[in-house]
Amino acid sequence: MSETFEKRDDNPQADLTGEAAGLRWLGEAEKDGGIVCSRVVEAGVHRLLEERIDEGAPTREKARLAGAALAHTHAAGAAWYGCPPPGWSGVSYVIGRSLTPVVPDEPAESSGWGAMCAEWRVMPHLRTIRDEGLVDASEVRLLTHVAGRMAAGDFDSPEPVLVRSRGHRCSRIHGDLWVGNLLWAADGSRAASTGAALIDPMASGGHAETDLAMLQLFGCAYLEDLLASYNEVSPLADGWRERVGIHQLVPVLLHCVLFGESYVGLALSIARRYA
Repeated sequence: MSETFEKRDDNPQADLTGEAAGLRWLGEAEKDGGIVCSRVVEAGVHRLLEERIDEGAPTREKARLAGAALAHTHAAGAAWYGCPPPGWSGVSYVIGRSLTPVVPDEPAESSGWGAMCAEWRVMPHLRTIRDEGLVDASEVRLLTHVAGRMAAGDFDSPEPVLVRSRGHRCSRIHGDLWVGNLLWAADGSRAASTGAALIDPMASGGHAETDLAMLQLFGCAYLEDLLASYNEVSPLADGWRERVGIHQLVPVLLHCVLFGESYVGLALSIARRYA
């Protein structure tokens, strides 16, 4: 088997150098116990050559290793909510036909997670699905109301203990951490020490709870073991389970953009819980 994996994206708006920058940035945390990331071999706008991760079956022990290591990756920190990986001049990630923006410049005033997320994540996706007729006027009002609550800081919460103890404003997050981007490591492989490895990031400064909520969105083997191990290493703020849905709203809205009305009901269900 080849030791490398080649990824191509011929979308005219694609820029795989952003993904490469994210892998390198997340990978910096490995020296301090962070989860293994696929190493970048070569990166261009439409082509990314990276290390192939030797995969194995999930186990409870691997999940616990991955949870602890992810806590250390988040604790590597970021300068502000929405900041891009260093060394990348782009301003957005392209998934399919959707642009997911990062915040290229530090806000004039330090803003919290909710303010960034409402302006740069929720509202752009909402405008897209509104313009495509996937939501009606009352549903737009509902989602806009929830975005307003986010912007007001109603769902802001402290970062996990390890992030704050290292003096960081926010976490260094993967940004698209569904189970398909968490590869369980083969025994004896480079990633075995952290139980799993990360691929395909949309990395930025964000809230640690966002990555954990994404893992819960589509299911993950031995999820409770992973979460428990994370929480032991870097305790989460009180009420974090009640905030899982609000942190899932952005990826669900992105799925509405990408895949249409089949995800709209889930987005509205989440919004009603936090209206």
